[in-house]
Amino acid sequence: MPNLIDLLQLYGVFIVFAIVLVEQGGMPIPAFPVLIAAGALSASGAISWPACLAVAVLACLLADYFWFKAGRFYGTRILRLLCKISLSPDSCVSQTEDKFSRYGPKSLLLSKFIPGFNVIASPMSGALGVSTPRFIAFSMGGSLLWAGTGIALGAFFHKSVDAVLALLATMGTTALLVILSLLALFVLFKYVERRRFHRAVEVERISMAEFVHLMAQGHEPLLIDARSKTAQQLEAAIPGALLFDASDAAVFMAGLDKDRHIVVYCSCPNDVTAAQVAKQFLANGFHRARPLQGGLDAWNTHQENTEHREPVTSA
Repeated sequence: MPNLIDLLQLYGVFIVFAIVLVEQGGMPIPAFPVLIAAGALSASGAISWPACLAVAVLACLLADYFWFKAGRFYGTRILRLLCKISLSPDSCVSQTEDKFSRYGPKSLLLSKFIPGFNVIASPMSGALGVSTPRFIAFSMGGSLLWAGTGIALGAFFHKSVDAVLALLATMGTTALLVILSLLALFVLFKYVERRRFHRAVEVERISMAEFVHLMAQGHEPLLIDARSKTAQQLEAAIPGALLFDASDAAVFMAGLDKDRHIVVYCSCPNDVTAAQVAKQFLANGFHRARPLQGGLDAWNTHQENTEHREPVTSA
């Protein structure tokens, strides 16, 4: 294996661009340590810090703009897809929706420092109709802050970072194995974290067919919309559903009949938000509370199929 420092000195700018682009595209590859290493090498004149900063910002903008356009054209579908392929717990979409709802496009300035928020913030900007010039301005500002911080840290602590790089250089192939092992451990940790999260929200769900059957029998189940305010802006609620107030759940539940069927829905992967809210209802004595399997998507699909089955009457 060629000397690691020589590779960084020869191809440092290209390595920075490639790794930042891949990470910002959604892959679980931490690019911040690469920026720190680039900053350390720039302190000794091995590579140009302005060039590293420029390519890092360019990579961020390319990835951000791609997801921004995807959000503009595909809306909530792309958000759910990103959360499904993410190694973060499935609550990432609802958490990001809440942050974005609170701060708007300004949240892009700090989004790259927040795991789970980074990839989701750009498509959400597109889905919510943020103007392209405004998005690019905030995206560029956030990219400069994130990449500049990494490079500045590397330059400031360059003596310590140089010692680590020198050690890796002497290790040859072993260094690559160590780096790959650390990356594998990181992916395994995120996978275990996600599995643990899934177990924490395990609760019996109600299928769309069961829900329709309840309504047909006249039980009149009470629908609870557990989505965030931002999600409610993106897609209309199911007619007749009550909007769950997470900030004052006790008051919200106080006026409800505990013997009534409660069906909670959301629009997030694996119905995690609905499952969390349903568990709150169960803990407060609503023994018939269940999350709707498939959430809002299941309802919309059912409505479309119902419309297609309706006979067309001739005039």
